[in-house]
Amino acid sequence: MSGQTLNTILATWGYVAVFAFVAVEAAGVPFPGETMLLAGAIYAGTGHLLIPGVIAAAALGGFGGFIVSYTVGRLGGRPLVLRYGAVVRLKPEHLARAESFFGRYGEITVFLGRFVSVGRAFIALCAGINDMSLPRFLVFDLAGAVAWACVFGILGFELGHNLPLLHRVTHVLQLAGITVVVLVVAAVLVVIFRRRLPWIRRPSNHASAPAKPASSPDPGAAPSEPPPQN
Repeated sequence: MSGQTLNTILATWGYVAVFAFVAVEAAGVPFPGETMLLAGAIYAGTGHLLIPGVIAAAALGGFGGFIVSYTVGRLGGRPLVLRYGAVVRLKPEHLARAESFFGRYGEITVFLGRFVSVGRAFIALCAGINDMSLPRFLVFDLAGAVAWACVFGILGFELGHNLPLLHRVTHVLQLAGITVVVLVVAAVLVVIFRRRLPWIRRPSNHASAPAKPASSPDPGAAPSEPPPQN
């Protein structure tokens, strides 16, 4: 979608366009939500919109879109995984370990996943599939949406006059986010498959001790008497 098209949409719909584009992308649909946020922020820099309104619309859209994706995962994703997961060798115990991971690291995963396009598409869905607590999800969903909208909104507003610099800065942020997502995915894979990979198995606390050699009879001990016969 070209910049001219985005500007035409912004001129017609304003904050509603920012909200809608971001919400659709956050719900898991491939859509230029982040691009619309940057375009809206640049448009606000020309005086046609207010940057607080652009940031608020993007934050609300991202927050609501993640809720939709989480709900889909919570209501429909888990049964599908349990029913068809065996096709890709995904067993219920693997899902249980993923749930354990989200129980420990779900908050930071939901928060940081917002800053990567792949994360915006799948993190909330995965959180729903793995039954992440709804109150915890909502808190970090909102925090991540506000932080993401503020960072990219302010960057677009302040650097809109220097698009090459803006592209470089956003590219660096994307790379940093991708690095975080890769580390998170690696941690999930370790949690799920640690029993299958011998080099990351934990040592057993119940390992059997080496058998003791049979003690030799004491040469000085008296021989035992045979039992009395009737």
